[in-house]
Amino acid sequence: MSQLVERVVHGLRVVIDREQCVGFGDCVQEAPEGFKLDEDTIAVFTNPEAVERERLLRACDSCPVDAISVWDETGSQIVPG
Repeated sequence: MSQLVERVVHGLRVVIDREQCVGFGDCVQEAPEGFKLDEDTIAVFTNPEAVERERLLRACDSCPVDAISVWDETGSQIVPG
């Protein structure tokens, strides 16, 4: 399985680097409907479309090890920023 998991949400390309994730769960605390920790305590998507864009960005940016990256509609990386 690829260690990069990608979704397009609200026009944003959101990528979780499963190798970099260490399971702090800050993204889950910020947006529990969008992320969860799997059986390996690694972040995975649940229903990120249910999270408002600004809160989704905060959740992605809350990762202390920058395991979640976000690019906007123009292809510019905005998280980590």
